[in-house]
Amino acid sequence: MQITSSAFANNQNIPAKYTCDEENVNPPLEISDIPAEAKSLALIVDDPDAPVADGWVHWLVWNINPATKQIAENSVPPAGVEGTTSFGKPGYGGPCPPSGAHHYFFKLYALDTTLDLPASIDKSGLEQAMENHILGQAQIIGLYSRTK
Repeated sequence: MQITSSAFANNQNIPAKYTCDEENVNPPLEISDIPAEAKSLALIVDDPDAPVADGWVHWLVWNINPATKQIAENSVPPAGVEGTTSFGKPGYGGPCPPSGAHHYFFKLYALDTTLDLPASIDKSGLEQAMENHILGQAQIIGLYSRTK
């Protein structure tokens, strides 16, 4: 399994366009080599450097069709369900660290099922629902440091 982005390379800087400093839209993501038996995909984007327990959650999406090859900039994959982030609402919230450089993990999971979860579910609820259903996973890490 692989997840990449045309906007940034692994362990490289995320362009400001995808952060709270500019347009605050999700970057384009490319997906490949999904296990054939996958029934759905889930995406968790979080910042473990944030000074809160379990990091800051920037985006949760599940029930992504496993045939999906890309998530376009500023879009939610068809049939994808967005969960509640650390911003207190569903949807993408870009990097916005208070200070210093932070790491943003875009974690993709292939699941052997679809998940019947409400949009009010947070990261821990999603991770609990995915338990024992993960067929494979991949990640890309982006960096961001605010200059403003």
